Amino acid sequence: MKRYILLLLVGLSFSGCKDFLEEENRKALTDAISFNDPASFDKLVANIYDKMRTATTNYDLDHQGTDIFTRGDIVAGVSELNDYVNMLPFNWSFQSNWQNWYFVIGAANTTIDRSGTIAGLTDAAKNKGLGEAKFFRAFSYFNLVEQFGGVPLILKEARTAESNFTRASEQEVYQQILTDLDDALAAVDETPAEFGRVSKSAVRHLKGKVLLTRGYKSFAVSSDFTEAASLFESVITQHPLATNIATLFSKAGQRDAEVIFSILYGSDPVSRGVGNNKHLQFKFTYDVYPGMTRSTLYHRGSGTAPTPFFYTLFEDGDAREAATIRRTMIAEVNSTDGRIAIGDTAIYFPKTAWSQQVIATKKYVVINPGNYYTPDGLTQVHYPMFRKFDDPGVPYTNPGINPDGERDAVIMRAGEAYILGAEAYLKSSNTAKAAALVNELRKRAGLTRLYAANEITLDIVLDESAKELAGEVSRWLDLKRTGKLIERTLAHNPHAALNNALKPYHLLRPIPNTEIDLTGGSITQNPEY
Repeated sequence: MKRYILLLLVGLSFSGCKDFLEEENRKALTDAISFNDPASFDKLVANIYDKMRTATTNYDLDHQGTDIFTRGDIVAGVSELNDYVNMLPFNWSFQSNWQNWYFVIGAANTTIDRSGTIAGLTDAAKNKGLGEAKFFRAFSYFNLVEQFGGVPLILKEARTAESNFTRASEQEVYQQILTDLDDALAAVDETPAEFGRVSKSAVRHLKGKVLLTRGYKSFAVSSDFTEAASLFESVITQHPLATNIATLFSKAGQRDAEVIFSILYGSDPVSRGVGNNKHLQFKFTYDVYPGMTRSTLYHRGSGTAPTPFFYTLFEDGDAREAATIRRTMIAEVNSTDGRIAIGDTAIYFPKTAWSQQVIATKKYVVINPGNYYTPDGLTQVHYPMFRKFDDPGVPYTNPGINPDGERDAVIMRAGEAYILGAEAYLKSSNTAKAAALVNELRKRAGLTRLYAANEITLDIVLDESAKELAGEVSRWLDLKRTGKLIERTLAHNPHAALNNALKPYHLLRPIPNTEIDLTGGSITQNPEY
């Protein structure tokens, strides 16, 4: 934690100089100079948005070890994050997750504390920026408290090194989250002039999710589920569903009215930073197959894979399937044996297994559903790759190189509001409204089989969520919230089922050991770690 505080202090300096004839420190501006300009407040707010880019890419903790995502390896061996075997507080994923959310919190605290000292700042600009800062602080603490349980509540800017921190209770953290969200809701615009800025709909959506999650806990308030449902209804009113799901998932459709909030990147190599890396997710090593090459369309995989169960969820005719995954891979080079030419089918994944007699008639590679995790002499694992995050034209990059993705990272959209609203109504015993919201998504997907009120269950809502939102939201948090993480992961994740190590104490992550050491033990570890 001391390292975190020191890093925040380093981040407060602004580069530049006032007058080249004056003798002064040109490496950093003093507070008196920096905060004598109202534009500096915009920079403080922008710094929070920038830190959100890194914080929202903790994909390992969001997806691995769930029912619909696993590790991209053969079904053997062990893994901490996915299989819950020897899960220890030394894993970098836990440290990175903790650190990145506290970086966002630190930037938000700086913005809040410095807002009263900036000359020339109008009340309107100040209040809006404070609302955005409190939204992001609430967003960060919600992710921290659900991953780690009670965490230190740091609500002031770090101006000196400090190491004596203790964990607040989960209930206290939730109280602070909701206080921040109420302040944010009163301050931000209903419809911001700039796309990508926090809106009232984004605040309502997050507050609805927080209340829905609290509704399952021992310190729940009796109105949590009904209030959450009402908030999601408000969001749905402001953000109608896109007509075509494939268009919504395309790069051209990423700013549809259905989108509630996104983290922006763009094509400017300076402003986008290292770039979005979502286009690398849920893909295998395909370029060793005849007719395939390292591609600016298919890009490369990064370790996490869909489970076989995930593919079974899609019914025939569900438009979300073709919009989400790619069953046909087209050759981009001629194969060396001359059998596959550019533009031919190179790899095909049939939805139902083909017989060996049929496969023998094809010149391209056919991989049946039962063989996704069976080595074929070319790759260890192979499966229909995700296409919903494709970023065509972005250069292929190897590990360790900036991904340079240009797409917006959609954090919230109405499709999720429908799913969460259905869950909130279900928990409020209003199954008719729950069914109605689920059915709207099914109708958008082209399905005619709709659910009656008496058919809706939590598992059905989670199945619909998987088809609608796979890879977009944290599946781990969804399963944890609903009490389904252990049951569904052991039933549907082949690696986790093999090791059978997932236990109730895994519903909280281990506190990173470095944080405990740096505080001299004032931050305590979660049970069983």
